[in-house]
Amino acid sequence: MCDGTARRVRGRPRLRGVAEGLPRLRLREFFCHSAVLLMGQRSGHQERSKKPEMSLSENMMAEEDIKEENKELKTKDQRLPLVFGVADLKNGAVGLYNMGQTCCLNSLLQVFLMNIHFTRILRRITVPPNASLKRRNVPYQMLLLLEKMQSGKQKAVFPTDLARCLSVHRMDLFMQHDAAQLFLTLWNLLKRQIKDQDLVTKLSDLYTICVQEHLACQICSSETKRNSNMLTLPLPVLDSNSHKLKTLEDCLQCFFHPEELTGHNMCFCEYCEKKTPFLQSMKLVHLPQTLTIHLKRFCFERSANVHKLSHCLPFPQELDFNAVLTEQQSQAHDSEKAAWQYELFAVVTHSGSANSGHYCAYIRSLTERKWYCFNDSTVCQVSWDDVKCTYGHSDLYWGQTAYLLIYMKKHAQ
Repeated sequence: MCDGTARRVRGRPRLRGVAEGLPRLRLREFFCHSAVLLMGQRSGHQERSKKPEMSLSENMMAEEDIKEENKELKTKDQRLPLVFGVADLKNGAVGLYNMGQTCCLNSLLQVFLMNIHFTRILRRITVPPNASLKRRNVPYQMLLLLEKMQSGKQKAVFPTDLARCLSVHRMDLFMQHDAAQLFLTLWNLLKRQIKDQDLVTKLSDLYTICVQEHLACQICSSETKRNSNMLTLPLPVLDSNSHKLKTLEDCLQCFFHPEELTGHNMCFCEYCEKKTPFLQSMKLVHLPQTLTIHLKRFCFERSANVHKLSHCLPFPQELDFNAVLTEQQSQAHDSEKAAWQYELFAVVTHSGSANSGHYCAYIRSLTERKWYCFNDSTVCQVSWDDVKCTYGHSDLYWGQTAYLLIYMKKHAQ
């Protein structure tokens, strides 16, 4: 385990470094890389994670196929199949065949492709100029998969070409994946390979969360601030005393609650010229149209074994951040906070243990307002009571447990 101590540096207080993939300590620590911030569980430990890829590849040629296609569409009904998710088509929802431990990938693809705001961006990408680049381009292969799901009447399709494309980018598909990490990997591949910078901006605006970190020395009262972006809001399901949190609102409060850094967690203060106690806090600055919440249900025990926390944790259909956070926990204008009202759009669930299991997705159609369960090739309509069964239960080993919660703003900006 990496304990780590703060290094003496000039310019501002430093947090102790967090080594990649190591258990987290009591100090809420950051790993920030370009537009994405991976943040560990507030208390206890965190599951293993990897740095997301953030580099941009070379620009490609523009194409006119989508523009010509849009010109041919004359009525609103004709446009619906092009911009809405696959479950909104008249031929019903379409599943994805499991090609061998691809349930995690299938669940995340359904969440992406059922999001009408995402598919509007996907429809406008530039098509690679040759067959070789097409086979390697994740956004293009995802668009082809969407077309394949929409064009036929089969109950499910094979995402074979997209799987081959992902394997080119060193993504091991036929193995157990963590849904939160795979979501980050897919998103970064999409951003890296979309060549239209306007679309890249739209993609970032659609998913990126912004928080402001505050560090205040308790001796001299000097303070530093830093804005950081992240794609998921990683919420602890245990408090600082390892007690189980009871609701999603409790998890949010725990995440944004100030924390005193004392003892071996102290930071170096350049004004005091020594390590001093600090008060660390975070304030919410911006929330995106599509908000992804990561419930930190996988943790490291003292024996270094990974353990799954399956206890019941209810989450609401509607979430108002203004009613959950205090004024001191936000750093946003009133116009920004007025839009912090969300409706639940999707739930990615996990059943099984930390070593093996199965993923599926519950998604609400944004046009029909109906819930569907996407379990690989099997898709069926479900009720809210069925979704509530994913709250979790400590005594059910193979019970479905919500792992990713995807909320959508009530009023799109």
